[in-house]
Amino acid sequence: MSNEKPLYVTQPTLPALEEFIPYLERIWESRILTNSGPFHAELEKALCDYLGVRHISLFNNGTIALLVALRALRVMGEVITTPYSFVATAHSLMWNGNKPVFADVDPTTLNLDPDKIVAAITPETTAIMPVHCYGHPCDVDRIRDIAKTHGLRVIYDAAHAFGVRAGGGSILAHGDLSVLSFHATKSFNTFEGGAIVCPDATTKDRIDHLRNFGFETETTLTSIGINGKMNEFSAALGLVQLRGFDAAVARRKALAERYRSALAGVKGIRCHADAGEEVQNYAYFPVMVEPEFALGRDALYESLARAKIFARRYFYPPISDFPMYRNLPSARADNLPVARRAAGRVLCLPMSSNFSVADADRVVACIADAARNA
Repeated sequence: MSNEKPLYVTQPTLPALEEFIPYLERIWESRILTNSGPFHAELEKALCDYLGVRHISLFNNGTIALLVALRALRVMGEVITTPYSFVATAHSLMWNGNKPVFADVDPTTLNLDPDKIVAAITPETTAIMPVHCYGHPCDVDRIRDIAKTHGLRVIYDAAHAFGVRAGGGSILAHGDLSVLSFHATKSFNTFEGGAIVCPDATTKDRIDHLRNFGFETETTLTSIGINGKMNEFSAALGLVQLRGFDAAVARRKALAERYRSALAGVKGIRCHADAGEEVQNYAYFPVMVEPEFALGRDALYESLARAKIFARRYFYPPISDFPMYRNLPSARADNLPVARRAAGRVLCLPMSSNFSVADADRVVACIADAARNA
């Protein structure tokens, strides 16, 4: 298979160059490169319309957006979150001076387990930061009820959840704020970028000031802000990407269906639970490498890499195992058995709108070969 093309787990989707050039020409003509230019404003409106949300603020990346979300809601003290995520989730809390408190995840969805959230609440708890893992919705109703009962804020890390819908509406409408990532590896990307979805104009206004160093006017500084602005190039790419997003999701769906049918007969490989057609964006395709498989997860990972199939162990190790977190009381292994088990078994297979069904068949064939040759 030495002549086969490499398959990466999160290969970026890019529009045709001829679609993007007219936008570049408009940027050159206007000489507006950043600072809430015309494409920035146009993308914010287009995203509100597409996602079915009332207000959205664009950012240069999702991590800065998480930081600003915490600052906008003045979140202090302890924040309950998941150990099963990318490190930016917990890092944003540490940068804001919060103490992350890890709670275990549900074995089916790999999202925060609401019962474990309740058990983790202390007098110092001020907020919950759940993650819609792999784009599968959290139990938003129970989390809402828990937050209401205990007077807690809820900020969703929705980095994987662009376009996801549940209960007839956008999953991004839940919580006090939802934070998106538009990193190049996401199903919708702006090279680098992110956004905060918020429920009202007053909150958006505060977020927009924090995003621009805290300036309210040219000479009026009202808060200690940060430089989180999205540039016009990224906004223009987002506008082009949005036009083709539904078609890209359809191609990802076909790839996911092929994976599911082809892997059904492979002993020891279990596909992650299907969230249902209404809610999916098919951003990732995680499988569990169970003990019944002929070799371990890491050995399969290496075997695929030798065949130029670059899967990812999302998320390994769990955040709670990294040096800056492992000494937290909530990071104890016995407190997080489900998350730790998932971190040792999950493998995300290549998933991109650029891939064909034949590419999926190649991945499955390599998995089956690895089992036979173990």
